[in-house]
Formats: sequence, structure tokens, C-alpha cells
Amino acid sequence: MAKKSIFSKAKPPLAVERRVEDTRHGITRVDEFAWMRADNWQEVFRDPSVLDPEIRTHLEAENAYQAKLMRDTRALQKALFAEMKGRIKEDDSSVPMEDGPFAYGTSYVTGGQQPRYFRKPRKGGKEEIILDGDKEARKKPYFRIGGVGHSNDHKSLLWAFDDKGSEFFALRVRDLATGKDSPETVSDTGGGGTWDANDNGFFYTRVDANHRPSKIFYHALGTPESEDRLVYEEKDPGYFASVGGTRRNDWIMISVNDHETTEYRLLDARKPSSKPRLVVRRKTGVQYDLEEGGDIFFILTNADGAKDFKIMTAPVEDPIQANWKELIPHEPGRLILSVTGFANFMVRLERKDGLPRIVIRDRASGEEHTIAFDEEAYSLGLGGSYEYDTDTLRFTYSSMTTPTQVFDYDMRTRKRKLRKTQEVPSGHKIRDYVTRRLMATAPDGVQVPVSILHRRGLKLDGSAPCLLYGYGAYGMSIPASFNTNALSLVDRGFVYAIAHVRGGKDRGYQWYEDGKRDKKENTFHDFIAVAKHLVTEKFTSHDRIVAQGGSAGGMLMGAIANMAPDAFGAIIAEVPFVDVLTTMLDDTLPLTPPEWPEWGNPIKSKKDYKTIAAYSPYDNVAGHPYPPILAVAGLTDPRVTYWEPAKWVARLRARKMSDNPVLLKINMDAGHAGASGRFSRLEEVAFNYAFALKTTGKAEL
Repeated sequence: MAKKSIFSKAKPPLAVERRVEDTRHGITRVDEFAWMRADNWQEVFRDPSVLDPEIRTHLEAENAYQAKLMRDTRALQKALFAEMKGRIKEDDSSVPMEDGPFAYGTSYVTGGQQPRYFRKPRKGGKEEIILDGDKEARKKPYFRIGGVGHSNDHKSLLWAFDDKGSEFFALRVRDLATGKDSPETVSDTGGGGTWDANDNGFFYTRVDANHRPSKIFYHALGTPESEDRLVYEEKDPGYFASVGGTRRNDWIMISVNDHETTEYRLLDARKPSSKPRLVVRRKTGVQYDLEEGGDIFFILTNADGAKDFKIMTAPVEDPIQANWKELIPHEPGRLILSVTGFANFMVRLERKDGLPRIVIRDRASGEEHTIAFDEEAYSLGLGGSYEYDTDTLRFTYSSMTTPTQVFDYDMRTRKRKLRKTQEVPSGHKIRDYVTRRLMATAPDGVQVPVSILHRRGLKLDGSAPCLLYGYGAYGMSIPASFNTNALSLVDRGFVYAIAHVRGGKDRGYQWYEDGKRDKKENTFHDFIAVAKHLVTEKFTSHDRIVAQGGSAGGMLMGAIANMAPDAFGAIIAEVPFVDVLTTMLDDTLPLTPPEWPEWGNPIKSKKDYKTIAAYSPYDNVAGHPYPPILAVAGLTDPRVTYWEPAKWVARLRARKMSDNPVLLKINMDAGHAGASGRFSRLEEVAFNYAFALKTTGKAEL
């Protein structure tokens, strides 16, 4: 446990307690801090200045308190920021992606916070800046660019931005000949749009007042937003609607989904006024994704019990389920993550034995081959493509020791060409670091993977501090990829570890199912088991482990704080989803109905209510000897609303049985993703790392 003397004796803000009772299924809960939820929260997301003065005063007092307790780390924060910034190539540029007569990419300028979007002639020539993020962000406290897409004729650019952090994106159209935006603006979108095949307009998702993406509209160029045509409306608040296109510009795809069910509709991209046609009607628990394949669709699905997914095909004229034919059968333990179709090849990204791999299939012969890699643990990603009729596949590779590499791979000759290696201007020697893959045993005997990074030669006698990261929700896997920021800890003697707990898909779809709903507590037990294993193997000691997680990973932090406070020396919870039961009982909140498949519906089900109540961090705060805790939040966050961490911190402070402080750092100008600029975000990371170093006695410069 961290020593009392580490933090100053500043008096923390003590929130007013106002008892509010809520009775469901005959069970009464009391929430003494419910008043922190602003009645006008929808308005606050759009305009933070309308926040209730009492709530604002309390949040500002929280910021003042954490600033005072962390004041002695200011020099350290600056040093960490300088280190992390020094590992970034400030004038970095992506490898341009070819499309017709041009190649498109992104770049930064030295000192710039935002990306620039450029294009240049495909066969070489002068680079043209088509969107300058720094210019657009000027004089805005928050600015984030969303989707950016050029028209099929390369004459226009459709781009989105959010200047509040609330994820209500505005869409604008830019004339690429003049570089000027048209007067028309489409507001309250999900962050992007899809051009029709004739470039006469675009499809987009509109977000309602409760931030639900439920309506698909078509906007004809040159017309006011008020005349936009409603193409599809999803009536069920438990589902999200989105829209996309294909590289051949033949189809517009409308997808409706929650976390376990999908449904598609199609319309001819050349006929934007046509009525969308249903592919296969939704069936709870059945997922399917469509990928273009010329005269067929490739269909990635878990239908008919294919838990780890299989690939089917169907004719584009009539892709109903009766016409599906199996191409790649289901193989238990081999999770197919995605499918990409090309004129002559089909590519799938899959995970087997906990590691990703890329498999190429020749569409004519059916012959397959796998792109091979040597390291014990690594991360792979498909780089996308603007073009369909190409033999070139772009992919990225990295590991915890190897900087990200971008390859172009000739699927026919099987030759790979290294196009770019991530530069670390301040220097990086792979041989100075060690990465390992361990297995920790959970209480039920399940083996939980752990990815480890530390400096070569580090004495593994239990004296090293450790930052242990975890997430474990929505089937999201945390890759063992290169993280330049983590080197600031590792170079100071830390072990950096990722716990691949249940709730992700690190070991297949079953790994996800075993960490959701009534099995959610497996996620928490796995993380605690990893911490214990790291101690047993002498990588660290319990009082030197700093646990970190964000969003649903922040819920993990809240849960392990209640379940095993003595197993951790400190906890960092970023935008933490900690008031799970209250949120899942409030169907007016943006994400609540779509989240019920993940957590359960406590409104309808007493069983779900009791399951969530048993682990919800806010509901289980008690008189424990909690370690030092840092919660980080954003005022305009529509995903994890600001009042969740604010209430959690207040209750922890009121009930804890230790002198260790609980800090809340809330960004009053940002939302779920934190600060918007690349360097502003580094300042937040530096603050978190300074907390980790301070609580483990490593805060010296």
C-alpha cells in the first residue's frame, strides 16, 4: 500500500449528500449523489456553459484538489511529455493509398496538433493539401476530424468535425478545385457520409437528441439540410443504424446492429432514390457482415452455431439466406475477424491460438496461403484499400518491441514490400527490450494470456513496479502492439503488462461470451489472477502494481478496487463506466438500450438487476482500505457520462477506510476520447504516468 507521505494533506472536496431512493423488483437502492446528473445533460453535451453552477463548482473543486496533490509532479509531467513527444516524428506522413489518378494520405507538420489530408498524382508529382486540420481547429478549445472521403470523380471532399467533444459531427463538402467549402452544412451526424455512385449527394447517419444513430438520410448537393430525404429509420432504440459503400461504387449498405445481432439493407448506389431491400431479417444472436465480391457477396456470419464464424457467399441479385453457400467452414478455436474481397482474391484476418494471422485465398483456384511472422506476440492489421481490382494488399505489423511497419503485399507473387517503419526520433533499440507471453491461472482453472514488456536486464525479484492494463468487454481484444508512450515507464524500471481477460475475443468468441452478462465477474477474477501471477513470478509486488483501464476497462478498475484493494498499489480509471446499474436502468441515455445484450436488462429482469448490482463498482463501494485512485473524465462524454466518475469518487471518498487519496481529473472541454490534439493527448498520458510513478516511489526526474 502506498505510504501516506506520498501525497500532501490537502483537504478534498466533500460532496453534499442528498438521499434519493429507487425501488425496482422490490429492491430499494439509495443514491446520495444522484444530484450530480444534470437534468439538462443533452444541452450540456452541446454547450458545456449551461451546466448547473452547483455541479460546475464541485467539478472545478475536484480539479483544484487533484492539481494540488499532483503539483509536485509538474516537472516530471513535463519531462514525460517531452520524452513521449520526442518519440513522435512530428512531420510524420502516412503511405499514400492509390485510387484512380491520385494517391491519398495524411501528414502532420512540426508542432501541429491535427492531421492534414493530402493527395498527389498517382505516378508522382506535387502534393496538394486538401484539408488542414490545424487551420480548421484554430481558436477552438476542442476539435476533432471525423470521416474524410473524396468523391468518386475526385472533385469533392466530404468531411466531418466535432468541436465540442460530444460526438455530434457536422458534415461539410469541399470543392477540391478551389479548396473552399460549400455553404451547406449537415449537422448532428454520426461522423461521416457515403457518396452515391454519381457524386450527386451522400448518405449519412443522423444522431438524435439522446445521441442515438437511428436514422439514415440522403443529402442532395446544393439543397438545404431541411430537405434531406429519410432513407431508413430504426424504431428499436436497442439498435444502431449506420451506412457505408463499396469500393466498386455499386452498393449502399445500411447496417443495423447491437452487440450480438445484425441486419443489412441494400440499395443501388447509382439509384439513390431507390428503396432499400432487406437481406436477412434480424434474429437475436445472429451476426452477419456483407463484403463486396463483384457478382457475389462474401458473408461473414455466426449463423447455424458457427460461434467463431464462417464465410458464406451469395449472389448479389438475391442474397437471401436461402441462397447462401459455404466457402470457409466454421473451425472451433479459429476466430475469423474480418473478410476483404478483391477482384481475384479474398483476404481474411483471423485469430488462432491467441495470435492474429492473414490468410489469402485465390478466388479462381481456391488455393490459400498464410503470411507468416516469427515473434512470440505481435499485432496485425489490414490497411484497407480504395481499389477493388488490385493484387496489392496493405497490412501493418508491430509487437511490443517492434515499431509499426507498413507492408504492401503482392497476393499473386507473395512478395512483401516494406513501405514504412515507424520512426522513433529519440531512438529505439529493439534489443534493449524483452517481450514475453505468459499464462495466469484464473480461479476456475482457465489460462489467461498476459503480454509483458520490460527492459533487458531488469532484475525480476519482485522489486519492479508494474503498470497492468486491462479492458475485457464487447469482444474487443487488446493487441500486443508497439506503444511508444509505455517506454517512458519501462525505461524507468517498470514492467508493462496487458491482461487479456475474458470479455474480449483474445481466445475466440467463447472468450467473449464467458466475460459478459451473468459471467461478467470472470473478467474481474481474471485480472486479479494476472496480478497475483505477476507477483508469484517475481515480476513485481502487489503494492507496486498500478492497474489501468478505460471506459468498460474503467469498470474493471472499479470492480477490482472493491474485490481486491490489497492486490494493487494504485488504480487509474479513465472515463470509467462505474455506475453500471443506474445507467442500465435509464433508457433515456444514449447507449443504454444497445448495451442490454452486453450487460443485461435490469428494467425487465430481476435476475439481471441482481447480477449487475453484485458487481457494479458504484453500488459496491464499501469501507475498504482502497489504494490511491485516479479517475479521469470528460464533461461532454456521451458514452460514459461525467456524473458516473464524479459520483464514484465522491462515494469512495466518503466510505473508504484508508488515508490514500481519490482524485478526479475532469476535462471541461472534451468528451470520451479526451483531448483532441495529438500533443494535448500526450499531456494527459503524462499526467496519468506521473501518478503511476508517484504512487510507486519512482517520481524522481
